[in-house]
Amino acid sequence: MIRLVVVDDQALVRRGFAMILDGEPDFDVVGEAGDGAEALRLVRDLAPDVVLMDVRMPGMDGIEATRRIAGAGTTRVLMLTTFDLDAYVYDAIRAGASGFLLKDVRPDDLAHAVRTVAAGETMMAPAITRRLVEEFCSRPAPGRKPASLERLTDREREVLVLIATGASNSEIAERLVLSSTTVKTHVNRILTKLGLRDRVQAVVLAYESGLVRPGS
Repeated sequence: MIRLVVVDDQALVRRGFAMILDGEPDFDVVGEAGDGAEALRLVRDLAPDVVLMDVRMPGMDGIEATRRIAGAGTTRVLMLTTFDLDAYVYDAIRAGASGFLLKDVRPDDLAHAVRTVAAGETMMAPAITRRLVEEFCSRPAPGRKPASLERLTDREREVLVLIATGASNSEIAERLVLSSTTVKTHVNRILTKLGLRDRVQAVVLAYESGLVRPGS
């Protein structure tokens, strides 16, 4: 069973998501919270696998709560936002969120996203990916590439570039004529060498370092 906590300051929205998720045979919603501080208490007491987290809430918002959750244990955070141009998306990624969806997501897609994040992968809605690229486009050109990238082999750099374009492991395997197992090994080595939590952070580093340019 995948144990979940749902966090949203709107009770009806929170209850709606909880009911949808509780209807899945492999999900168990163990708690609900109305703000970030309450979410932290539930995570500490219940140790859920995934937290479904709203971005904008009074008091402690979803970004600060995600930062504390991601830095303290194995619970993963799947964030929900109302707007695809949410100004806080980039900060939430840096905070350690493992996925992003819009609140108008279909129930089947929501369940798939939760399972994906619980399995250690990342999930980002296409509109959120566009928002991320737009954020990088608005930033000054990056300077010298971080020294950590020098630890990567040429093949690992190729894989990192494809990760940053949003390619899945199977798509990378097809593009580079590799097996899916080999690609997964490369991805794990990239994350380890660069000290990254997941693919989302790998995308951020690839853009920030200038290894990948928006629109390339």
